Amino acid sequence: MIAEDLINHMIPPLKGSDDAHKAIVWMEEFRCTYLPVVDNNRLLGFISEEIILETNDIEKHVGDFNLAGLSCYVHLDTHFYDILKVATDNKLQMVAVLNDDQQYAGVITVQDTLTSFAQTAAVQMPGAILVLSMNYVDYSLSEISRLIEENHAKILSSIIKEDPLDPGKIRLTLKINQTDMTRIVATLERFNYKVIGRYQESRPVENERERIDMLLRYLDI
Repeated sequence: MIAEDLINHMIPPLKGSDDAHKAIVWMEEFRCTYLPVVDNNRLLGFISEEIILETNDIEKHVGDFNLAGLSCYVHLDTHFYDILKVATDNKLQMVAVLNDDQQYAGVITVQDTLTSFAQTAAVQMPGAILVLSMNYVDYSLSEISRLIEENHAKILSSIIKEDPLDPGKIRLTLKINQTDMTRIVATLERFNYKVIGRYQESRPVENERERIDMLLRYLDI
């Protein structure tokens, strides 16, 4: 999935000339904590109720506020992993989308991105999740994949994250198409891979909320 497929067309941008009162009304109407501010198809940033309340002036034009997230944008062909990274880096739950001419094309919410990811085959297919800890220099997905496939299983997806407690190490999260991890874990540990987390799926996920909860645990965020 790329940004162009995830744009939420229900959330409109504010103009820089709109007043703060309109911004608050729209945030309540569209149930957003932030809204993009755009002038002449150019992104000015994002405004929130908190930013407005700091000035206590609801008649002030939104373009005159100290807006957040000027760099919180992606392009139409940006992959959804990178969309989540941009949102995280900017500490916003919303990311603007720009076209090749740097013109505003729409907005994506983190919630929409997570929901779309939760509907992918890698999440929907039955299986289990393993989290491995290792030195970055020892990381070889091809080697790990070989060991897993020797146990008649396959990796459906993988995510690498720097270990917050040790910058020299990484945490590798794997979704595997089997629910019984006993033999796989034994094989990995025999080759000195440290398994620090096991999450086995015993039944199909029943609703969207459970899919998202599982995804958050899967991403370890």
